Amino acid sequence: MLKLSLVLAMGLSSSLVSASTVLTVEDIPKIQSVIQTSISPDGDNVAFTRSVPRELYVDENGTNYRELYVVNDKGVERPFITGSVSISSIQWSNNSKTIYFLAKLKDDKFTALYQIPVDGGQAHKVLSLKDTSISSYALSPDNKHLAILAMPAADKSDKELKKLGFMAEVYEQGLKNKQLFIADLKQTDKPLSPTALNVANYVSDVNWAADGKKLLVKTQPTALIDDKYTKSQWHLFDIASNQVTMSFATEGKLGTAELSHDGRYIAILGAQDKHDPATGRLFLADTKSGKVDEWLPNFSGHVADIEWQNKRNTLNFIANVGTQSFVGSIKTGSNKYKKIVKEGQFIASSLSISASDKTLALRANTAKHPNEVFIVRSKKAERLTDSNTWLNDKRFAKQQTINLKARDGVEIDGVLVYPLDYKKGTRYPLIMSVHGGPESHDKDGWLTNYSRPGQMGAARGYAVFYPNYRGSTGKGVDYSKLGQNDYAGKEFDDLVDFKNHLVDMGLVDTKRVGITGGSYGGYASAWGATKLTEHFAASVMFVGVSNQLSKFGTTDISNEMNLVHARSYPWDKWQWYLERSPIYWAGQSKTPLLIMHGKDDPRVHPAQSMELYRYMKVQGKDVRLVYYPGEGHGNRKVAAQYDYSLRLMRWMDNYLIDGNKDMPAFEIDHAAKLKAIKDANK
Repeated sequence: MLKLSLVLAMGLSSSLVSASTVLTVEDIPKIQSVIQTSISPDGDNVAFTRSVPRELYVDENGTNYRELYVVNDKGVERPFITGSVSISSIQWSNNSKTIYFLAKLKDDKFTALYQIPVDGGQAHKVLSLKDTSISSYALSPDNKHLAILAMPAADKSDKELKKLGFMAEVYEQGLKNKQLFIADLKQTDKPLSPTALNVANYVSDVNWAADGKKLLVKTQPTALIDDKYTKSQWHLFDIASNQVTMSFATEGKLGTAELSHDGRYIAILGAQDKHDPATGRLFLADTKSGKVDEWLPNFSGHVADIEWQNKRNTLNFIANVGTQSFVGSIKTGSNKYKKIVKEGQFIASSLSISASDKTLALRANTAKHPNEVFIVRSKKAERLTDSNTWLNDKRFAKQQTINLKARDGVEIDGVLVYPLDYKKGTRYPLIMSVHGGPESHDKDGWLTNYSRPGQMGAARGYAVFYPNYRGSTGKGVDYSKLGQNDYAGKEFDDLVDFKNHLVDMGLVDTKRVGITGGSYGGYASAWGATKLTEHFAASVMFVGVSNQLSKFGTTDISNEMNLVHARSYPWDKWQWYLERSPIYWAGQSKTPLLIMHGKDDPRVHPAQSMELYRYMKVQGKDVRLVYYPGEGHGNRKVAAQYDYSLRLMRWMDNYLIDGNKDMPAFEIDHAAKLKAIKDANK
């Protein structure tokens, strides 16, 4: 919390000194949010999972718990399975009396399928596999069959051989394919015995036809993430013949797909072509001819989720346009859509629909609350849950979308969080928080988490800005390709244009601007600290890129990098790749740089952070490197997230508010906090 003198000097209210009224770094690890929503067929209830963080300094290290709840259409919430659990993949029975889910409960060694009655009773195990977990499942509409995806069980001799020292790993070889099984739920006289289906390659997703006779099956050549991104394909599989009867020709990235109720059409989320960086195009496939057409050609946004209605060939969908989202519907035979919920109400996802088609359920967030359960009836949306009642007592800063033209005339936008108790005419420090991807974009909803300051930064006296630089999604395919073949070029020049615009508004002190971000946002932060060093007074780089030459050779998405980012290979232009790397410009850096990275990151190798650290350290620059063991491409465990938040904000405060020239201390006294908690519990 800022000293009173600093707060008053910045023109802010002294009431900010009371941490109880504003969002602080200590609040971030307490935030809960809705993960999945699923409406009952009768439309009366919504089952949902809620992410509950582990308690700092108390719980053992691990990811957030996921608890199961049901809320009715009046907002009355009932807990079903809570505590130290991880519930996923919830689905209703067709009579609305039972909820299916995946979990490891009691003495389970592997993830199994369970069901629990809605009107009371304990969870009952439906199916478990021998020596392997169920990855995902789909219940047939008539509830008579179950489609299951699972990896093959490990060879029992592997464990014994490892004890004897035989642990050689042949990189990207010997990978096993996830398999598709069918179980007959009508069989009640003996344990379920799933049957493997005749589907080649790695199966990554599955959906049933309404009649239960066919399956939509998504495959890729291998388990490699690069194959998932660049070589996935949807197929129609006939249960009776145990054969793929039709494959749908698409190019580029593929998302979900669903069969219409009559089985005639398939709605597919995919890419316009192999160079499209996202799966925001909506396609309609004909199951008679196999023809696939773009359903919303030239749509100036990105479709994010789809769900067919049950009684007519009409598709409900969620679309992101700019910094907003809307819920729409479209009929087969038409390219025109209707808006059920217009932009500006919330940022939506996780769509489901009742059997009558009259009620939609979704999760959604706004600037003042993380994801919650909403229902939509007669085009009216109603929020049903409140996962963080304590947030109702917090004060929130003004938040709005900012639009401007870049120096070359390209329209760009972003979301600005003003300093809390902002006073016109006062200039404030700025933290620019850059999204990754770059095939992503920030929306005008909840924007605060462990690595993104948002309202927490605003409460400390910062303006916080989330730039949607060119190449971001939300504005159609052509816009999302604007950054291709131009690593760190005009896309990052946009960041300077954003900064200058906020300065010209009279809001920001041009000498007190910090930059942070993860992944591609980490690349931007490294670029801001080196090539664009004159524009940024502090930088925090997270799981970011520092050397485009070595990045290509150490990532698990090299093919995707070529197709939707670089549009070339390093050997095509060595010098160009080098000059688009922050290490090349490290010698001119005047920006203190804090680098943080998960030690087990497969996407951006931890060596990317080591390289930039070493290049700057040897040249006498202010730089610090923090690794998080057991974390990958982003921190998933609450202790690592909390530690990250403390270091991020201390780095920014040190340079942008306190005006120090030396780096802050590297230690964080977690031991003292642990002792205080133990003493309090005695």
